[in-house]
Amino acid sequence: MTARPNALDPARLAEDLRNGKRAALARAITLVESKKTEHRQIAQRLLQDLLPLTGKALRVGITGVPGVGKSTTIDTLGSNLTAAGHKVAVLAVDPSSTRTGGSILGDKTRMARLAVDRDAFIRPSPSAGTLGGVAAKTRETMLLCEAAGFDVILVETVGIGQSETTVADMVDFFLVLMLPGAGDELQGIKKGVLEIADMIAVNKADGDGATRARSAASDYRAALHILAPKSPNWTPPVITVSGLANEGLDQLWQQIGIYRERMEASGEWADKRSRQQVAWMWDMLQQRMMEALRTNKRTSQRLTTLEAEVRGGTTAVSLAVDELADLMGLNE
Repeated sequence: MTARPNALDPARLAEDLRNGKRAALARAITLVESKKTEHRQIAQRLLQDLLPLTGKALRVGITGVPGVGKSTTIDTLGSNLTAAGHKVAVLAVDPSSTRTGGSILGDKTRMARLAVDRDAFIRPSPSAGTLGGVAAKTRETMLLCEAAGFDVILVETVGIGQSETTVADMVDFFLVLMLPGAGDELQGIKKGVLEIADMIAVNKADGDGATRARSAASDYRAALHILAPKSPNWTPPVITVSGLANEGLDQLWQQIGIYRERMEASGEWADKRSRQQVAWMWDMLQQRMMEALRTNKRTSQRLTTLEAEVRGGTTAVSLAVDELADLMGLNE
């Protein structure tokens, strides 16, 4: 009967994570994803205890439209990295079922080599409708993986049209995978995605697709030249790769290494990490306030009534917001 309390003891979990126990990492991630108040409190103590062990990994966000080959590319890239001595954690954010909130794709089944690699860890998590297709607890999960000794964190986003700014704001490097044969597709690319990309890789550049991939890469380079670079020390490169054939991935990783060297030398690396921490604080605060609005006894019942009145057109939106703010003590 004592096993369950011990399993949730933050000190024991922290020690097991320091020792690289994978089962402890899985339990810790489940803990930070829990919505139970008691679990949240334990997770906070755990993260605080592990904080000195975090921040050393390279965090890479990878996005792209469905069918671009994200999982295949990550599987091959991750295998290359573990073969080179890295420990790789993949946080694969699945689309969520609108009925149950659970993952419906199961990225683990699409990364066959990494799934059995002892130096890799894959965690599929439901996006649950979070903006940017990234799970609400992805930041905490990254910290836990770093504390467990993983030095490369790859975050795969859903890539189905949501704003990708969310994931770009929590990683060091943001990679956008594109399909060959840009053509009309180039016209439909969101300018915002290009503005936050640190590199564009045209995938499936093997066999018959090689020529089309090179042509698409040329078009993407031209599109990027129109935009002002977000850093004076880095111009996003455009390369061609094949995740399936393992072509161009060495160059891709080399470019990420060059990026890190330049950003660290200029001070932008540390500055970006600091800004991300503050942005995370505000994001969590907003989430907590929205949760309080829906669960607080003073506001929850009135919120339901006001929603119905706003929907029916009998109460102005501004009046409803003002009343809720009063109930929460925000107008004092």
